[in-house]
Amino acid sequence: MAQETNAPAENPISEPEEFIEADELAALRAERDELRDRFMRALADAENSRKRAERDRREAEQYGGSRLARDLLPVYDNLKRALDVASDETRAQAAALIDGVELTLRELTSVLGKHGVTAVDPAIGDVFDPQLHEAMFEAPVPGTKAGQIIQVMTTGFLLHERLLRPAQVGVSSNTGG
Repeated sequence: MAQETNAPAENPISEPEEFIEADELAALRAERDELRDRFMRALADAENSRKRAERDRREAEQYGGSRLARDLLPVYDNLKRALDVASDETRAQAAALIDGVELTLRELTSVLGKHGVTAVDPAIGDVFDPQLHEAMFEAPVPGTKAGQIIQVMTTGFLLHERLLRPAQVGVSSNTGG
C-alpha cells in the first residue's frame, strides 16, 4: 500500500521568484513616478502661490489707499471751486484767507502725489478719451470738431496707472468743422 505524505504539494501555477520581483519592481517604479509627479505639481503650486501672494502684496501697497484717495477728491474739488469763484475784490479783501486755501490745495495735491495720485486735467480743445474722461453732455459748438472737449467740470485722477475718477467734461457734437 502506498504511504501518504503530509507534505504540501507544489503549486504548479505559482510564478517563479524572479518574475514576482520584476512585477514588484515595476509597481514600485510606477509608484515612484506618480509620487515624483505629485511632488513636482505641489512644488509648482507652492511657487505659483508665492508669486500670487507677492503680486497681491504689491497691489495692496500701490492701490490699498484708493478708497481714502477717492474720498479726498471732493475736498480737492471744493478747494479748487473756492479759488475759482474768488473775484479780484474778494482776493484783495481776504488775501490771507485766499493764500491759506491755495496753500491747503497745494499741500493736498502734494500729499496725493506722494501716494501716486496724479491729475487728469484736460484742456478745452483736447480730444475726448473715454478711458480718462466722462462725457456729461454733448453740444454743437461752432468752430469745433465732434469729439473735442468744450468744457471741463471736474478734474479726473489716476492712482498710479489706474483711473481713480474720470474727468467730467462737455463734448462737441459738431459734425462739420
